[in-house]
Amino acid sequence: MTYDYRAAAEAVAAAAHEHALAVDQTGAFPSHTIDAARKAGVLGMTSKAAVGGHGLGLRAAAHVVERVARECGSSAMVLTMHFSGAAVLDAHGSEPVRRDLAAGRHLSTLAFSEAGSRSHFWAPVSTARVDGGTAVLDAKKSWITSARAATAYVWSSKPAAGSEASTLWLVPSNSKGLAVQGPFDGLGLRGNDSAPVAAEGVHVPVANRLGGDGEGFGIMMGTVLPTFAVLNAAGSLGLAEGMAQKTAAHAGGTRYAHIAQQNALADLPTIRAYVARMRIQVDMAKALWQETIGALEEGRADAGLRVLETKAAAGETACSVADMAMRVCGGMAFRKEVGVERLFRDARAAMVMAPTSDQLFDFIGKAACGLPLFG
Repeated sequence: MTYDYRAAAEAVAAAAHEHALAVDQTGAFPSHTIDAARKAGVLGMTSKAAVGGHGLGLRAAAHVVERVARECGSSAMVLTMHFSGAAVLDAHGSEPVRRDLAAGRHLSTLAFSEAGSRSHFWAPVSTARVDGGTAVLDAKKSWITSARAATAYVWSSKPAAGSEASTLWLVPSNSKGLAVQGPFDGLGLRGNDSAPVAAEGVHVPVANRLGGDGEGFGIMMGTVLPTFAVLNAAGSLGLAEGMAQKTAAHAGGTRYAHIAQQNALADLPTIRAYVARMRIQVDMAKALWQETIGALEEGRADAGLRVLETKAAAGETACSVADMAMRVCGGMAFRKEVGVERLFRDARAAMVMAPTSDQLFDFIGKAACGLPLFG
């Protein structure tokens, strides 16, 4: 029987909807959503059939993230990081780890961000040294999504030998020497359990290396960046879609009680124009997003450029749509009932999440001008 990822997305979105307000208010990890994703087979959706997964690609994962993001940005971010880590593990992880992923027993995430290299996630300053069959890791990771909830981290370090950019490791989150430093208390995405994590003399088997020593940069650029950028865009577009729908519903249903004809907000041409702009911007960004997924599936020469463009476009679109949602809904937008202020806050994260929108604009500009992206 073919796995129905669209039905699975609806089941996960329903769980996200039920708990989204509490997740935002308390900063709690969206465990109900992730449990629903596990039960629906979503966590193992992209794992290969040979290890028990459903063998679906990026398009299916993007659909799930976009749908969930309409309800809860934190849940969408946790799933984005899971699928991004899973892409690395499915290509380079051991068979037992891959089978755990496929069965939904493994929640993955990325551990790339460091204060020393800031948004240049591809250039870690953390270190690894090999002592026999063991690698010893030292690092100060500035942010790891699902820091407490993840089973293990896809971890970056400098190579143990040589001058290449990076090496990747699978680091269990309960490893001795890891210290999660405080809860997340942010403006938005409040339930994504993002926290700094310090590693002091953390020992992992050399067999936990993902790819060869010094091959991390290639894996980051070839596997992680396309997956993360498309899924981060999916999250931004889900938030934008949620705001567009909520704003249109509010404008069509809210009426002026003091006017005899009981006119709705949507009877005002200026309001309709804002709603139209929101709809157009979301649909335009979604078209680029779908084009990007198609380019990756087809192996087209322009796929790399589209990857950069779609994250930037989706993030900027979500922020623009959020601003218009607040304007149209007026004073009611500052209250919880309409439901746009939470999505407004969540939408702000994409433009500062590496690679940031400003970095992407620089990369896209270099590509358009025929310049090398790095250097």
